Amino acid sequence: MTNTVLALDAMEILDSRGRPTVRATCTLAGGISASASAPSGASTGSAEALELRDGDATRYGGLGCRTAVSHVRRDIHDALAGRTFAGQAEVDAALCALDGTHNKSRLGANAILAVSLAFARAAAQAERRPLYAYFAGLIGRSAHTLPRPTINLFSGGKHAGVRASMQDILIVPAAARSMDEALAVTYGVYQAAAALVLRKYEMRLLRADEGGLAPPFTTPEAILSDAVEAIDAAGYTPGRDVMLAIDVASSHFFDGARYQLGAASLNSAEMIERLVRWSESYPIVSIEDGLHEDDWSAWPELRRRLGDRVLTLGDDFLCTNPVRIVRAIETGACNALLLKVNQIGTISEAAQACMLARDAGWRVTVSARSGETEDDWLADLAVAWGDQIKVGSITQSDRLAKYNRLLAIEQEMHLPLMRWPNAA
Repeated sequence: MTNTVLALDAMEILDSRGRPTVRATCTLAGGISASASAPSGASTGSAEALELRDGDATRYGGLGCRTAVSHVRRDIHDALAGRTFAGQAEVDAALCALDGTHNKSRLGANAILAVSLAFARAAAQAERRPLYAYFAGLIGRSAHTLPRPTINLFSGGKHAGVRASMQDILIVPAAARSMDEALAVTYGVYQAAAALVLRKYEMRLLRADEGGLAPPFTTPEAILSDAVEAIDAAGYTPGRDVMLAIDVASSHFFDGARYQLGAASLNSAEMIERLVRWSESYPIVSIEDGLHEDDWSAWPELRRRLGDRVLTLGDDFLCTNPVRIVRAIETGACNALLLKVNQIGTISEAAQACMLARDAGWRVTVSARSGETEDDWLADLAVAWGDQIKVGSITQSDRLAKYNRLLAIEQEMHLPLMRWPNAA
């Protein structure tokens, strides 16, 4: 189905951290209009598409997005309004050509992504299809499962003022058979963890960017042990009912030569040994960014040592970038992609990244960012493209909007949860 763009507009809004981002509105000929908001990351890879910020230190500390908004209203509107597009790929190609840079730095990835998403939502409405069905069609598949959630429990790193080296400890409700059950299990573990934090650290709820608890952990192992203790205290069996996933975010404590993990200073081989030991001592089923984003020679060894029992998941390492994904496939560096659409800038480029990963037999985790909005398009994208979804914790409306959308899709479509890889 072709769609003619009638008008594009945008406004500056605030994300979940109180920082500006961009919401775009796309109006199609015939009167259908839809809006979408671009998220923003804190833990960002060097290969990510560029968010355009105003740089005016007197307003939002230089983080304003008025320039990006003006690019939507003027440059992008003038270039796309009145044109008829055969589909998402044509719109996104036009946006990339208009920008003309390799990292979306002229118009801003925040402006480009907001327009790409707004067109997608408007086109789905024009076709009278749910957004997840529209997204699924972009990669030639149908939505037949719900993604299994990996849900933030404890936070450190850039999400929590670097109170601990590792960025996130997430729980995986591996035995849950529905999204409803998965969220109920998570609630129990989260409340047990909150009680543990109060008892052990004399600290009431202090939530990080994505809603995780952030007490002053003394060691990385303390984070893992406390997570296991919370699972057990909630009445679940660690390693059977509930597993762990960790976002190490190693690039943020790599000093150019060594990994400064807590009190330890480790080379690449020693960092791999530490990660392998954790995977053998705790019920860990996924390790994200276990090594620095440019430690290419070590990543294949980490993947080999972890084998197929643990996902070797690339985030900053891959940046949802097809060039980096192809290199990782060729070198055997990963077996899973953390997909963040704003890392690359358009829906179509993210679809290419997703298909490369799937063709290689990888798993795909569709992920939110630390700076989110109440927009829930990510839930539809995860249903269409993902094996797993990583949104954050079960607090804060910016996170709950996605979980509530997944519950609505579950009630509407009665889709089963995706099984965890190698689960019994």
